Amino acid sequence: MATETKDEPVRTERPDPAKAVVQTTVLSHGTLECRDLAASRKFYEEFLGLETVFHGRRSILIRKGGYWGVVCVKRGDAVKPVGVLNHWGVDVATRAEVDAAREKAIELKDVYGIRDVHQPREQHGVYSFYLQDLDGNWWEIQSVPEVDLYDKLFERGDRAAL
Repeated sequence: MATETKDEPVRTERPDPAKAVVQTTVLSHGTLECRDLAASRKFYEEFLGLETVFHGRRSILIRKGGYWGVVCVKRGDAVKPVGVLNHWGVDVATRAEVDAAREKAIELKDVYGIRDVHQPREQHGVYSFYLQDLDGNWWEIQSVPEVDLYDKLFERGDRAAL
């Protein structure tokens, strides 16, 4: 049974994953596009501190702290623009680190081809800011208020839209 809010319905019960049409084992990867693998790799490794490895002739695999990864595919001038809501998130330990990362993003814009840097703010329960990389991809650098925030959100279950 679902309850209705002004924004959208919220489930009060969860379906059984064992009855899903596709029996997935893990969410393994996502994909983003880039113009130049070498320049993008430099940004991912040197600025964001991510691990990268060439994954194919025109792709690299990016990860940080786990199995899940992002495949970065070279598309040259065919890269399609994305909006800020289509962003990738990375966490830092403290609010001060969010502020320091923003200062560095502004200072090193030309070195890493960073296009845009937003103001930090409190939003959706975290302190963060967005930046747009050289390929037009958006990144959110955030400090979460508690360890394992996303695991805890899943444990808590659905909440009514506010």
